[in-house]
Amino acid sequence: MASETESVPILNGSAAQAATADATTSERPYVVFGYGSLIWKPPPHVIAQTPGFLKGYVRRFAQKSHDHRGTPENPGRVVTLIHKEDWDRFSGSDPFPDDDVVWGVAYTIDPAYESEVRDYLDYREKDGYTLEELDIYGLVDGHETVIIPKAYCYVGRPDNPSFIGSEPIDKLAERIWHSVGPSGPNKEYLYHLAEAVRQLAPESHDSHLFELETRCREMDRRVAGHNAENGAVHEL
Repeated sequence: MASETESVPILNGSAAQAATADATTSERPYVVFGYGSLIWKPPPHVIAQTPGFLKGYVRRFAQKSHDHRGTPENPGRVVTLIHKEDWDRFSGSDPFPDDDVVWGVAYTIDPAYESEVRDYLDYREKDGYTLEELDIYGLVDGHETVIIPKAYCYVGRPDNPSFIGSEPIDKLAERIWHSVGPSGPNKEYLYHLAEAVRQLAPESHDSHLFELETRCREMDRRVAGHNAENGAVHEL
């Protein structure tokens, strides 16, 4: 199974452009863009992966997670992709209002397994996500260029029942830090995503994501310091 990232070809912007151009003469490849857990946990049967970004969107921890990083009684928070204009309408408290680029990875799926992977992703992203087609950009000779047109992407629209909208970032960080679900602690999802985004490209950045990571790691340090102090007292 070609989901091990080290065994899958990584295409830069120009290589991805060439591969896409070649594909226009044959059947269109199935390409899915990952901007959340798909970045570090790719789908199966990947034959190529391409770092790239979306323009005019933001990635925000604005989706309730009842089934992976939380529970129905205490849902965690996971990222969703939101059009910048939609987010601007109800996110006056967002401390990073100028964000409008989302970095991620475009995965090209082996055509022999397209149906299987579609079913796998539909189930994995079942909690409030909708499948859309979006252009993926990359830097080619220093210029922003569409390198993969109309890749598939799972988007959590604002009208879906799991969409929570904008929350104050301090309360959001606390929710993520405390939440746990069947897939593990919510903060592990945050930490994995932050590290994965950093590794995509020298230009890859996400102010919202990195600020939440900073706040949650500070809570980790406070708890570790408190535990160390208690341990020292017990040893006296």
